[in-house]
Amino acid sequence: MSARLASHIWVAAYLRRLQIAGLPAYVITRGDATAGAVLVKLAQMNGTARAFMRGFDLERDGQVWQALVEGREPDVDAAIARQRSFDPDLWVIEVEDARGRHMLDEPGLD
Repeated sequence: MSARLASHIWVAAYLRRLQIAGLPAYVITRGDATAGAVLVKLAQMNGTARAFMRGFDLERDGQVWQALVEGREPDVDAAIARQRSFDPDLWVIEVEDARGRHMLDEPGLD
């Protein structure tokens, strides 16, 4: 069993990496500081968006970021609101990038 980084520390590190890369990002909702799950919304600046959450990949034997929902931004926002309705500890971060960059696949963010 590996130790898990507290949510607020992971979020701060992620936001810093995005800032260094010049990608605007905002904490939309603060979740539980220690163990809250993190949802990342990628707004692509053309009316579409994607939302990512960590899931478990049996082939890689670990956690990976998976698309939870994608489509029109209002539809993605509605899906995020539903997710928040049954997980009040959820962090929601919004990244804005027309090229679709979110950095979740970068080393050190798993």
